[in-house]
Amino acid sequence: MNNHTINLSDCRISDINIVGGKNASLGEMIGKLSTLGVNVPGGFAITANSYKQFISQNNLDKEIYDILDKVDVSNVEELTAKGLEIRTKILAQELPAELVSSIRDAWNKLKGDNKIEVAVRSSATAEDLPEASFAGQQETILNVSDFDQLISSIKEVYSSLFNDRAISYRIHQKFDHRQVSISVGIQHMIRSDLSSSGVMFTLDTESGFNEVVFITSSYGLGETIVQGSVNPDEFYVYKKSLKDNKKSIIRKNLGSKSTKMIFSKKKNKKVEIVDVDEKERKNFSINDQDIVELAKKAIIIENHYKRPMDIEWGKDGINGKIYILQARPETVQSRTDYSTVRFSMKEKSEIITQGRSIGQKISSGTVKIISNVKEMGLIQKGDVLVADMTDPDWEPIMKIASAIVTNRGGRTCHAAIIARELGVPAVVGCEDATTKIKNGEDVTVSCAEGNEGYIYKGRLKYEEKELIIDKLPEIPIKVMMNVANPDKAFSFRKIPNHGVGLARLEFIINRMIGVHPKALLELNNQDNNTKELIINQMSGYSDAKLFYIRKLSEGISCIAAAFSSNPVIVRLSDFKSNEYANLIGGEKYEPKEENPMLGYRGASRYISDEFKECFEMECEAIKYCRNEMGLTNIQIMIPFIRTLGEAKDVIDLLKDNDLISGKDNLKIIMMCELPSNAILAKEFLKYFDGMSIGSNDMTQLTLGLDRDSSKISGLFDERDPAVKKMLSSAIKACNEENKYIGICGQGPSDYPDLANWLVKEGIQSISLNPDSVIDTWLYLSK
Repeated sequence: MNNHTINLSDCRISDINIVGGKNASLGEMIGKLSTLGVNVPGGFAITANSYKQFISQNNLDKEIYDILDKVDVSNVEELTAKGLEIRTKILAQELPAELVSSIRDAWNKLKGDNKIEVAVRSSATAEDLPEASFAGQQETILNVSDFDQLISSIKEVYSSLFNDRAISYRIHQKFDHRQVSISVGIQHMIRSDLSSSGVMFTLDTESGFNEVVFITSSYGLGETIVQGSVNPDEFYVYKKSLKDNKKSIIRKNLGSKSTKMIFSKKKNKKVEIVDVDEKERKNFSINDQDIVELAKKAIIIENHYKRPMDIEWGKDGINGKIYILQARPETVQSRTDYSTVRFSMKEKSEIITQGRSIGQKISSGTVKIISNVKEMGLIQKGDVLVADMTDPDWEPIMKIASAIVTNRGGRTCHAAIIARELGVPAVVGCEDATTKIKNGEDVTVSCAEGNEGYIYKGRLKYEEKELIIDKLPEIPIKVMMNVANPDKAFSFRKIPNHGVGLARLEFIINRMIGVHPKALLELNNQDNNTKELIINQMSGYSDAKLFYIRKLSEGISCIAAAFSSNPVIVRLSDFKSNEYANLIGGEKYEPKEENPMLGYRGASRYISDEFKECFEMECEAIKYCRNEMGLTNIQIMIPFIRTLGEAKDVIDLLKDNDLISGKDNLKIIMMCELPSNAILAKEFLKYFDGMSIGSNDMTQLTLGLDRDSSKISGLFDERDPAVKKMLSSAIKACNEENKYIGICGQGPSDYPDLANWLVKEGIQSISLNPDSVIDTWLYLSK
């Protein structure tokens, strides 16, 4: 180290005041984690004192702070003008000769006799601290390969300390401009332009669930993900399974990845954006081995820093190695207690477009479509900002917008990080937001429905409900939850619960697969149009059967991992024939039934010759989650068993698929939803470990009414004495046989008095819709 530069390998986290957060963290990892397999490209840092010396020349610092003391950041045009004035002054000033000499020595030592490319990155002394991310505030210049470029790039980085967004952000976060200095990192670039790169967090960025590593990836240099100009692939890795050397990837979402940033061969251009080949777009940008390796590195880094981390990475396209390019503390979920306010839509309208949701709020307002930074003055407080991509430069208007919608960007881009910090709901990566949404129209933006965010026509009614989730009083039963949507499982886990009493496969099949299982098994027998639709649906997977099994297991494992300390009862598929027919390729395989509710469904379907092979894929998904991933909290439930003969046949079929009651603590439960189930409860229990009451079908079949018929809907009431008699009979039989008895139907969620009656009858657990858990729990405690 001299007065101006220090090798990254000599930096440590304690040197933040000297070299800034980014450089200090890089040096810490090089020094402490390289022996654990964390590869970090080397380089050198220019000290923060060098920056202070630079701006103290000719009283430049006094001029800068005089301007800043008078600027009104709420006036976007004034902020833009004053920021430009400061940056122009900085770029016009020469670096001190002594500093240039020190940089030259460090540069020559770094490159030796080789031609190298480096990234010139900011490392502000207030950057990457636990209290604030400063995400994307300063400039990064890539593919710098000669000394003159290096000197001009350093000045660009210095000037970027006074970008509009950086000035506004510091004021918003209450940082004193005079206390923020900047170091510059010169880091050897790996050739991820020839491969892939991305960002990963050691928790889920939306819910704060800290038992997963969340990875985003795209082709080329990582700036496209960071800037939000590309919709990346997304992966979730379950930490416990990873630690136990089990299969640990619980979710894979294919991004569109339409462009990538590469080194440019054009004169006077360092990098350029090019289109990604159509075939490459439909494949994942990294393989499973890479995903697992990245997650392992993320956990090593998290364990070292003892806090959740935000990590940038790249894969070298020449040597195939994965490198860590940056690591900083995660600054949103790790310092946020669980919000007691839950948003939910009270009405719906036409969906204009949809994308990835950021946050879990809902907001409405008037659309303002912005195409560039010069139009920021058009945004008024409460407007919905719609843009191709929300550049971090726009932070001053992001915080006055009621919601943000973009064509491009993933859930780890800088704009998404800022939106989370500001508490503004955002839907990113819609692809077509600026063409589908009309300027000046009123819309409602919903981020409260899982990973997918929706933009609805008009200002719709929505609810903000405060949930009291301090320590709840003891009650005599277990309260479980009905969870259909894997996207929301990580958030729902924070609601007090004793597990999941009903996880429906139908939602996973419909949303994550979308194809009839038989059509997948007989892919080559489909007409050209159907085959093309199916192949497009299974992008990222070469084998149709494997696609179905893996997507099912992803949905199941997300829920099981979220509630890993409690049982998760997975109900195998209970689509009716009309619902299966709506899936791609489904019409070819489904009968036309007058009343599908009473037709080809449940156990009858499983044991039929036509569907048996499809059912076996469900069994494979369950076994993969339990055996390969170690999620043995999964129990299975069989719906709609009409007769004792069907009960025997389905148990035999499960045995043929190596799903046996008691093996690795597996429990096999049946839905109790037909009068025959209640009347012959003890006989059915010879085959099963318990029952879970489906009050909807039980009410329909006991009272002989079609629950879909509006003409007689007034008669539908789970509290009818005849229905109660059926429920009471089933509860009594299960308790006498010392078997599990719960209820997962709608009744207790709608009628707390029914829940109270069930408790008195001896029900062991009630599984409720998440939004009714707290109210019902408190009601039962009284």
